[in-house]
Amino acid sequence: MGEYGKTWYNERMIKLVITENEDKQRLDRFLKKYLKNASLSYIYKLIRKDIKINGKRGSAETVLVQGDELSLYMTEEDLASLTAVKKDQKAKRQFNIAYEDEQLLVAEKPFGLLTHGDSTEKKNHLANQVISYLIEKGDYRPDRERTFVPSPVNRLDRNTTGLVMFGKNSSSLQTLNKMIREKGYVSKYYLTIVAGELKEGLILQDKMEKDGRKNMVRVMPMEEEGGKVMETIARPLIWKNGYTLVEVELVTGRTHQIRAHLAGAGYPVIGDTKYGDPSVNRRIEKRFRLTTQFLHAYKLSFHEADEPLQYMIGKDIEGRLPKNLEDIRQELFD
Repeated sequence: MGEYGKTWYNERMIKLVITENEDKQRLDRFLKKYLKNASLSYIYKLIRKDIKINGKRGSAETVLVQGDELSLYMTEEDLASLTAVKKDQKAKRQFNIAYEDEQLLVAEKPFGLLTHGDSTEKKNHLANQVISYLIEKGDYRPDRERTFVPSPVNRLDRNTTGLVMFGKNSSSLQTLNKMIREKGYVSKYYLTIVAGELKEGLILQDKMEKDGRKNMVRVMPMEEEGGKVMETIARPLIWKNGYTLVEVELVTGRTHQIRAHLAGAGYPVIGDTKYGDPSVNRRIEKRFRLTTQFLHAYKLSFHEADEPLQYMIGKDIEGRLPKNLEDIRQELFD
């Protein structure tokens, strides 16, 4: 994890040494995280007038590297006020662990849990639960970190279950973010059940446009102006009595992509109240008490990886279907 940050004080100057977990950050982004109670105008004024990097002026875009010495011209009292943190909000663990080592953790997010906090839920979300777990385990020491927080690199909707990756240190987090953002590194696979018997695979390529007011997306043909390109690969695994168990590979990762894309292709996800077939959903709810989409992020395949994660090349990480979804799968297809 690297040595934690050193800080020296005098009456008007504070010196910081950039640590391994603070490496390769832009100066302005480092300060926004470190001086969490400061306004943006204060931070940019500090960069212009009251901070030096290794004895020289820098800019907001200056990239900090491990070992750099920052000199901040402020008092201890000001620093304490600008870096004060709220009391830790511990969250009771609800997730299982599909994989964990020194660099990363892959959590199995349960139904109904947000990946990140939002305006309605600031404490009990997956990210906070993982942080609490790592603190208890001793793998994360917030008292020794100025800016780094273990964070997820992929996101699932509240009612979608499955695998979420977390970087446990800055280097692995930056690498995972790159690997998720760029093609060719990690393939993400989902299991779903759709209405209709899909007997041949589908490669779906369209555009999507988001309606923020309805929190829905509209699927558009590729030739239409605007929108964002989305690509989904659907592979039927078994079909029976008007339903199909499908493995879905996400080539792009857009909002509601799987649900909107499959519905647009004529194979709506069962239980999906936004894009699904209402008559199918009524039958499914009556039979299984399922009131949300049957969608589970079940597998991650690592094809390429950069340091420090090259040992993950060729590995697959899989998670199990939650019991209620496994019961539905068995009753429909076994």
